[in-house]
Amino acid sequence: MSAKLPSQLRRFGDKALLDQIEKSLELVEAQLQQATENSDAVLQKAARHLVDAGGKRVRPVLTMLSSLLGDGATQDVIDAAVVVELTHLATLYHDDVMDDAPTRRGVPTAQHVYGNSLAILIGDLLLARASQIGVSLGIDAIRLQAQTFERLCIGQMNETVGPREGDDAIAHYIQVLADKTGSLIAASAKLGAMLSNAPAEYLEPLSEFGEKIGVAFQLIDDVIDISESGPSGKTPGTDLRAGVPTMPVLLLRSKTDEASKALLAEIDGDLTSDDQLKSVVAKLRNHPVAEEANNEAMRWADEAIKAIDFLPDGQTKRALIHFANAVIKRDQ
Repeated sequence: MSAKLPSQLRRFGDKALLDQIEKSLELVEAQLQQATENSDAVLQKAARHLVDAGGKRVRPVLTMLSSLLGDGATQDVIDAAVVVELTHLATLYHDDVMDDAPTRRGVPTAQHVYGNSLAILIGDLLLARASQIGVSLGIDAIRLQAQTFERLCIGQMNETVGPREGDDAIAHYIQVLADKTGSLIAASAKLGAMLSNAPAEYLEPLSEFGEKIGVAFQLIDDVIDISESGPSGKTPGTDLRAGVPTMPVLLLRSKTDEASKALLAEIDGDLTSDDQLKSVVAKLRNHPVAEEANNEAMRWADEAIKAIDFLPDGQTKRALIHFANAVIKRDQ
């Protein structure tokens, strides 16, 4: 399929730079197809289930952008972008099994089409393919991939177990987001710079930039979950009905006024009725916690931008800043 930049990034004015990124994404897309080839037609179709469904390709885009601080999108950078996207796709296969999610990217999830066992194995297969490609990138890249995968697993486990007694629920949630989402976006930014021979002093700030963008990305997703139905394509209240922790609900649990307590009782009650869910979503949308959650997402994005403040002024720095802003200004 053709690789296209997300519309939010297209609003960035430097057409030449964006055309360059888009051409690199075409190469990434071609390698994703190669990486999911299999002699068995069923396995190949299952492995390409999410590749063919498309997606924002946030991680490969950031890998390409950070590579512009060095030699640009060399073959190693293209390979790294494929590695991070394959790793991301693998986690989606596993997440959807754990969440019993019905759809992903507008299509039925793999486990609903092929069953849980095959979906888990396909996720494992994609991780194996990512590791095979990563071997050619050198020991530092391999180490970073392994450390990132460890954090992905820890984040998923901590989300599953939940906060322990005495833990701050919001701090626990932020750490889960940092591990489950931020770590791989951080690795994407760092690998692009590392493999393009960008100055070594750029690597950690870019990693910090990526991790904080990952947290902001998930926090704004929480806000979108209670927004009015719109171009984002996400059905309002999806997470709410599933009982998935989100920042607005966690903030609501910290409130002591009677109106907040009454709304929380509704959220913890029966949301199987579409009318009841719609009513609760509207109340939560209009509660002060919605704005608080949105402000927290913006704060994380601002912190990400501050992490790269020292980078030399120019089109690449401006593109990275625009990338950060695009994360929190998705159509809601």
